[in-house]
Amino acid sequence: MRVTKQLPRRWKERSRDLYVTLGRTTAPWRLLPSFVMVGASRAGTTSLFRALSAHPQVIRPTVNKGIRYFDLNYYRPFDWYRAHFPLAPAAHRLNSGEQPVTFEASGYYMFHPFAIQRLAKHLPDVNIVVMVRDPVERAFSAWKHESGRGFEWEDFESALQLEDERLIGEVERMSMDPTYESFCHRHHSHRHRGEYAQQLQRILDNFDRSQVHVMESEAFFQRPQQEFTGLLDFLGLHAFAPADFQQHNARPSASMPADAREQLRTHFRQHDEQLADILGRRPNWAV
Repeated sequence: MRVTKQLPRRWKERSRDLYVTLGRTTAPWRLLPSFVMVGASRAGTTSLFRALSAHPQVIRPTVNKGIRYFDLNYYRPFDWYRAHFPLAPAAHRLNSGEQPVTFEASGYYMFHPFAIQRLAKHLPDVNIVVMVRDPVERAFSAWKHESGRGFEWEDFESALQLEDERLIGEVERMSMDPTYESFCHRHHSHRHRGEYAQQLQRILDNFDRSQVHVMESEAFFQRPQQEFTGLLDFLGLHAFAPADFQQHNARPSASMPADAREQLRTHFRQHDEQLADILGRRPNWAV
């Protein structure tokens, strides 16, 4: 267990702030990420992050899994972002004989309306890893997650009905003020986050297709080593098998209401067709 996990919340925050403050003084000598996991949230990205972090060539960010620079902290200077990554000399010593690689995983980047463009501006050569999941199941999982954290107070069906209204004007406010963090856009977009085609097209508008690797959550958990090996090939990392592929952050609960499931399945049908056009194949959940 990492030491910071054993500290009270306020001390964890202070220790992280102190580390980043000190890290900014050595920012030019720190590695930048070779790849970034951009989401989608509630699609298994934490499980994939931990599997990648176990790879001997890979060094995770020094403070948090997700740095959240290009979505929530873009008003800060870029050396604040660099401060979260390991020093290059130390990384090379730890990986003697192999090229060290670092990365981050911020699950809001994919859905945030401006994060991908910002990412491309600062890191045009970085590889992008996307993980998608059946959007119907993802929406219900997101609602459970936000409800469990106290960020969602409506029942699932009410939350779906209110979603469009909750999001009115939020993207416009985000565009006018980079310091503005939209609570509703971040925590109440249960359905919108599953409209993957639009989000993936935004990525492809900013990065070459050769830089983008799309995985499906269902395939990853059904055949984890095969899917993981494909990702390592894409990233140019040597073959590796972690001790296990555990599923993290799952929230057991009652089943999804049947009416809500049917409503979502109908809503996503067109979006899934558009996603299939981009991928050149139908996603597993739409076969």
